[in-house]
Amino acid sequence: MAAASAVSKVNWPVFIVSAVLILAFTLWAALAPGTAYTTLETAFTWLSEYLGWYFILTAAIIVIFVLIVAFSRVGKTKLGPDHSKPKFSLFTWASMLFAAGIGVDLMFFSVVGPATNLRVGPGAAEGTLQAAEEAALWTMFHYGIPGWAMYALTGMAFGLFAYRYHLPLSIRSALYPIIGKRAKGPAGDAVEIAAVLGTIFGIATSLGIGVVFLSFGLNFMFGIEASAGVQAALIVLAAVVVTISTVSGVERGIRRLAELNVLVAILLMLYVLIFGNTVQLLNALVKNVGDFFSLLPSMLTETFAYNTSEAWLDEAWVEWWTIFFWTWWMAWALFVGLFLARISRGRTLRQFVIGVLLVPFAFNALWISIFGNATISRILSGDTEFAVAAEDAEGSGYFALMADFPGATFVIGVSVLVGLLFYVTSADSGALVLANFTSKAENTNADGPPWLRILWSVIIGALTLVMLMLDGIYSLQMAAVIIGLPLSIVLYLFMVSIWRALRMETYTADSKEATLPSALSERIAEAGDSSPGRWRRRLARHMHYPSASEVAEYMESVVLPAIEDVAAELKKQGADVTCGRGTVEDTNLPHVDLHVYFGEQGMFKYQAYPVEYSVPNFAVHFRPTEETYYQVEIFSATGSSGHDIFGYSKTQVISDVLDAYERHLAVLTMSDAAGSTPVTLDTDTIPDDWDHDRTREQRAIE
Repeated sequence: MAAASAVSKVNWPVFIVSAVLILAFTLWAALAPGTAYTTLETAFTWLSEYLGWYFILTAAIIVIFVLIVAFSRVGKTKLGPDHSKPKFSLFTWASMLFAAGIGVDLMFFSVVGPATNLRVGPGAAEGTLQAAEEAALWTMFHYGIPGWAMYALTGMAFGLFAYRYHLPLSIRSALYPIIGKRAKGPAGDAVEIAAVLGTIFGIATSLGIGVVFLSFGLNFMFGIEASAGVQAALIVLAAVVVTISTVSGVERGIRRLAELNVLVAILLMLYVLIFGNTVQLLNALVKNVGDFFSLLPSMLTETFAYNTSEAWLDEAWVEWWTIFFWTWWMAWALFVGLFLARISRGRTLRQFVIGVLLVPFAFNALWISIFGNATISRILSGDTEFAVAAEDAEGSGYFALMADFPGATFVIGVSVLVGLLFYVTSADSGALVLANFTSKAENTNADGPPWLRILWSVIIGALTLVMLMLDGIYSLQMAAVIIGLPLSIVLYLFMVSIWRALRMETYTADSKEATLPSALSERIAEAGDSSPGRWRRRLARHMHYPSASEVAEYMESVVLPAIEDVAAELKKQGADVTCGRGTVEDTNLPHVDLHVYFGEQGMFKYQAYPVEYSVPNFAVHFRPTEETYYQVEIFSATGSSGHDIFGYSKTQVISDVLDAYERHLAVLTMSDAAGSTPVTLDTDTIPDDWDHDRTREQRAIE
């Protein structure tokens, strides 16, 4: 089972600089709102007009990049050591991905988006068939694969460098292939500060939308005026929930409520489907999904360069929708990517990318198509009053839509409760992630200190409230676009780092092929291939399931002396070598770990480690009295591939070490020829237990 969460130390430079910058901006916006708004508007207008193409192109490049990773040969690489297994079953993992796609903003935009697109969207003239067909489609696109590709990219970066290359679970770790150990210094601090700034504005945007949405829901139900005081009260509520969950340990209970919330949200969607025009909604859903995949390539790079009519430019649809959404996704990418990496350890990149791109999108597509087409149908029926409400930036459209269904009062009450729980859990998770981003990760389960989490919840609340006071949701949207520029650069750096790391994986695979002929010939010569008893000894290895005592004797008499002889010879020839013995936890069986260092280049690791397994059902008659046996597995810097050396002679063990060493030298040579810097493993970050799984049952549980 996973270790309990530890508490990380505060990364003071990152925390102080990012907190000061955010607080300075918050105070400036509060004390000089007119100047702040004008500055935001000017920057937003300039970025949208002159760099809109850049944000659209970036989203397209990220989609292409993650698909190339998934479907190329490196797609088999795991988010973890070679021997790691997924912590969660496929169903549980898919359910968690599913839940990650739901939030209060989806409730808001599933009505506002299609309603706006029907009138001023890029489809066609208002009220035409093409406009109706594409109104929900564009909202589906904005919540679809491009955004989830950004999450997949950051999730890959976190998962690869933390779980496979054993670096701290932090943003700076993803920079190692680019700047090496300098990532520990100011360069890494700068990237993490940019990430914190982008993340907090992304969180503030979501919370701002949630506050506006909920305040209107309370007005709709109880007649409470949607004032600044109500919005402030909701923000304070979120801060109080974060404090309670932090100091009293009820966070797990909040998570359970969030999981229940997902089920209630699904019921709301089914409610609209069943009590609405079911056949028409299902027909629209099928068409929307088909149109989405058929039009996705052209939509990815659609900048509307030839649509220069004055009316279109005045509406600034691209700026307020596509560009805003892509930068908003960028602001959330590090936040969600961290979560996705944590739940996906042990899965291959191919599984990870396909799951992240399709599972959450499937729910988003269902929700947007059902709510969006219900909105479109009602507008096209001639309900002009609803049409105005549906586009309202205060979120009244959702409640106006639900008011037309049976049991409206109850359903709207449930909707407000669902939105409230999504809101407070987003605030809770946001404060936790920001605390982690401004802390030094001691291990992959470590979280920032509780006081830091509470402080970040207060800062988030203050920023959200001040931004809402400027011009409501529009101010938050403008800020998201502005902060998207530095975050887009971080995403490009992640792509470069991932590509370099994965190129090393291909070098490793190629090195095995390149060194195989010589290794085989040496192994055959050393083993005495002409020996008449050799094939019998080889067969005996596969018919025998060694006990703990047999493995202990074999390790002491053969493996440890062989590896230590190689270490002594390497040191004699000038290599930087360490070789240490240890014992396996619980069993006290010996293991040995050989490291050879190459400065800034990748470290060579050869560790012989006894691993316990259950005797296979087909082989129980070979071991009638015991249920488990041991393999002497070899662990490299990226884990175990299941290579078992039990039964090798001392000469064969030495030969196996040399084979692995030659492959590593081949990797370094290929990397040097290509001008790449391999990921440098910092041995201080590698856990003592090295994640050695002990039994197949434990692998399945963990």
